[in-house]
Amino acid sequence: MIKEIAETLSILAIPLIILGFVVHATRKKVPVYESFVAGAKGGFEVAIKIIPYLVAMLVAIGIFRASGAMHILVSALSPIAHLIGMPPEVLPMAILRPLSGSGSLGLMTDIMKKYGPDSFIGILVSTMYGSSETTFYVIAVYFGAVNIYRTRHAVAAGLIADVVGMLGALLICRILLR
Repeated sequence: MIKEIAETLSILAIPLIILGFVVHATRKKVPVYESFVAGAKGGFEVAIKIIPYLVAMLVAIGIFRASGAMHILVSALSPIAHLIGMPPEVLPMAILRPLSGSGSLGLMTDIMKKYGPDSFIGILVSTMYGSSETTFYVIAVYFGAVNIYRTRHAVAAGLIADVVGMLGALLICRILLR
């Protein structure tokens, strides 16, 4: 029953949200298409502006993975993963996701090839991917693009949200895939 409700909600959520925005904007007499085009133009300008920050972040992630630091961290966290019922095979996703969207997408693809998309591990990593954010990427790239250098509590709040997202993904997958 819960699984069917979750599937129905996941299918309807995005179209209903988009429709809700369009209906609300139309009621407020906002020119929807023109606003969309202006936003897309602004998005392109931001994309050009963030390229240096993006390159710096990708280099740092490459160093993290190539140095063996990822493997050391996964080994250190494996006992904790076992304790909470998380397969240690998903720890690289939990570690890499706050750093890089494309890196974690590539990792998720590798995990899917190895374990299959319908396996518990495959479903768990895809749920983790959707339940968390690229915290350091957002801070490095977007905060840098708008010249915010003192992030205050943004890093801590983002990492706490990532941990909660990962644990929530584990809990939901355990409930739905018993």
